[in-house]
Amino acid sequence: MSRTVATSPKPSARERLLNAAGVLFYNNGIHATGIDMIIARAGVAKMSLYNNFASKAELVEAFIEYRHQEWLGLYAARLQQAHTSQERILAVFDAYIDHADYAYERGFRGCGLLNTAAELTAGQQGRELIRQHKQEIEDILQKHLHEFRTGTGSKLTETVIVEVAEHLAFLLEGAITKAGLEGNSRRVKRAKRLAKNMLAAL
Repeated sequence: MSRTVATSPKPSARERLLNAAGVLFYNNGIHATGIDMIIARAGVAKMSLYNNFASKAELVEAFIEYRHQEWLGLYAARLQQAHTSQERILAVFDAYIDHADYAYERGFRGCGLLNTAAELTAGQQGRELIRQHKQEIEDILQKHLHEFRTGTGSKLTETVIVEVAEHLAFLLEGAITKAGLEGNSRRVKRAKRLAKNMLAAL
């Protein structure tokens, strides 16, 4: 997403650089976005970039962390509206829907982190950070499935909970990929309905 990371009326050079990189990386991709493009959009001196980031790779890693925190913010907002364990599971899907429905500068192009991972080579730190982000989402699903078992008196075993969390994570990622190709949230909303049906059958 291209929401601002600024927490004050006058964002710092680092915040401006992250905001600019976030928009340009999402619009154009990592490789097609040069340092000069980021500096120009951020409206800072070139030295400001190297005072904050040792390299473009470090800026990419900061962008990944920024996007991770941004998604957690979307999820936290949805979680506040959830009152049952099932609603807390579906809040993960709602956060993905909010992601897809955001008014992007050039339209929705799918998960920005998956797009970034596709441009990074095996072994790069950025790919590991993205893997950790996706694993955290699956862990959140697993946590709420434990709550679901307790709250509903379900006889779900630990193995089944792990498998259902994995299944829901696959459903989410497949839906967000299709949504990116179609440019809207329809597939993620459909995935949420499928997840709701799955939970009702447990």
